[in-house]
Amino acid sequence: MKTITRRQFGKGVTAAAAAAYAVVSLPQLVFGEPQPKRIEYPKGFLWGCATAAYQIEGGAQADGRGPSLWDTFSHTPGKTYHGDTGDVADDSYHLYKQDVQLLKNLGVSTYRMSLSWSRIFPSGTGQVNQKGLDYYNRVVDELLANNITPYITMFHWDTPAGLQGGWQSRDTSKAFADYCAFVTKHLGDKVKHWMTTNEFVCFTDLGYKIGQFAPGLKLPAGPVNQIRHHAILAHGLGVQAIRANTPSGTQVGLAENASIFAPVMETREHIEAARKATRAENAPFLTTILDGKYPESYLTEQGADAPKVAEGDMRAIGSPLDFVGLNTYNPSYVKAADSPKGYVVETMPASYPHMYSPWIQIGPECIYWTVRNVCDIWKDKAPAVFITENGTSSDDVLAPDGRVEDVDRVMYLRNHLTQLHRAASEGYPVKGYFLWSLMDNFEWADGYSKRFGIHYVDFKTLKRYPKLSAEWYKNTIATNAVE
Repeated sequence: MKTITRRQFGKGVTAAAAAAYAVVSLPQLVFGEPQPKRIEYPKGFLWGCATAAYQIEGGAQADGRGPSLWDTFSHTPGKTYHGDTGDVADDSYHLYKQDVQLLKNLGVSTYRMSLSWSRIFPSGTGQVNQKGLDYYNRVVDELLANNITPYITMFHWDTPAGLQGGWQSRDTSKAFADYCAFVTKHLGDKVKHWMTTNEFVCFTDLGYKIGQFAPGLKLPAGPVNQIRHHAILAHGLGVQAIRANTPSGTQVGLAENASIFAPVMETREHIEAARKATRAENAPFLTTILDGKYPESYLTEQGADAPKVAEGDMRAIGSPLDFVGLNTYNPSYVKAADSPKGYVVETMPASYPHMYSPWIQIGPECIYWTVRNVCDIWKDKAPAVFITENGTSSDDVLAPDGRVEDVDRVMYLRNHLTQLHRAASEGYPVKGYFLWSLMDNFEWADGYSKRFGIHYVDFKTLKRYPKLSAEWYKNTIATNAVE
């Protein structure tokens, strides 16, 4: 037997390892460079951007628009960052053609926008402001002329100030249905996709329980539950009104920031816990809408504070939907527990990483579980799902050459879209994605201190600048893939 020295043995091992590496690696090499892995979305997947009327339009008193609760709230000292208001915002009321060109340059096929209720009905009901309706006709025409399909949200928090009692009054639900009927009757020949409301908790709990948003009240549990009921009743009556006033084939849904829970581990018991939590924690809103009734456990828990329900309310609230829009930004985690609920929601440690807005914690798997949980729980009630908002703020800095290198936003979007692809590849009916947001805007109580856009807006000159994230998203749309 031939003696092998340690040096000869080492050379042999090195050669063998190199050969093995070559076998594994060569198929990935072309001209010596690794080929990027593309995560391709299904053909026909819809890419878009989202905005909201009060956040971008400005023109607060232009052409007969009436005040909203957010006009009043933002003009109240101490309610918003530095007293910022939506009086001018991005002035999209006058610059909408420029903004449509931003969309066209991205290559999006869809655009989610909302209408200002008080621009069309200055007092919320009664006399119509024709100039307000004419404005939205012009915006829709401009979108269609550029091959962009509008997805319109009827209400994104800007309740007309003229509605006495706001969402404390059942009459507001009825006024909303009348508003939906009028608008869709006049725009329904052009617009085929409608959403009733955006994020119930933000205009109910944040407005009437916590006081962080307009109208800034802090009411006890009973009145808050009734406000919640009026909100979902408005949605249901709005669905009925839209269907009654639009052509056959019109698609109706909503946009909801449901509380969605990811399992701490993808094991059977924790996945089941995530489903239980998703159903239970959304009891006042999405669960009741999709089930067509309040969960008994919720009513029992609320006791004397449970909402008062009139005849026909639940039939309206449970009106079938063509799609469910889901706004998702950050995760919550649950684990199975030996308790009546069957789950426990984990508390996030102080060290948990987040984006520029502290409430946006980093956990891209949340977008996968948003889709999966809703579809697994409600199946036929959610025949199609859209991500109607997803995005992040960033500490954006405009360089002298006009560049904004928001690599953190690109990271956030890439990771979320990778996880959304997982849902699509597993057969869940996710049909499209609306990035929040097309451009920096009035960010509610945060005023102009938080920038969520993929286009930078100089709020002094109102000039728009595409950020690195706009370039990245444009490439994603062009390739229908995440790279």
